[in-house]
Amino acid sequence: MTITLNNREEEFSSEQMTIAQIMEVKKFTYSKIIVKINGNFVEKEDYANTQVNDGDVLLILHLLAGG
Repeated sequence: MTITLNNREEEFSSEQMTIAQIMEVKKFTYSKIIVKINGNFVEKEDYANTQVNDGDVLLILHLLAGG
């Protein structure tokens, strides 16, 4: 499957994966993350159940705090 992840084309061997699986493969382990798929916000509790399909646009942002 080929998706757009954070504005870059990424290819995965599986035809379908969950957001949680993609985060694991890409080693996104930050505690404060915002996820949008095809422009729609996804709640943290839905990462394991939300399927990502070929052609989807996935945005995973790590929130930083500073002053």
